[in-house]
Amino acid sequence: QVRLVESGGGLVQPGGSLKLSCAASGLTFKNHIMGWFRQAPGKAREFVGGINPSGNGLFYSDVPEGRFTISRDNARNTAYLQMDRLKPEDTAVYYCAAGRFISQLKVQPDYWGRGAQVTVSL
Repeated sequence: QVRLVESGGGLVQPGGSLKLSCAASGLTFKNHIMGWFRQAPGKAREFVGGINPSGNGLFYSDVPEGRFTISRDNARNTAYLQMDRLKPEDTAVYYCAAGRFISQLKVQPDYWGRGAQVTVSL
């Protein structure tokens, strides 16, 4: 059974940092694109960014504003989201996903984690 398990979330003050981990099992991790998404209360899910299978290709939406960094360790079957200079508006449930290209430009998320709560507040 494919499982993606996020960890590292919690409560942090504005300006602080958190590093989320996404541990994958039940799939060939090194063959999958890994992505991060978030969903804030009352808002739609947003794409944060992703990383290609080898780990040398990074792609971000405008959500991180240059403050987040995605990485992966294929030997540990784990993807990471380093979040710095956090703002209250970053408060959301953060999800990791494993996906694949289904066309030249489109990636299909095949598997999802259950999410990790990140709360940025005083």
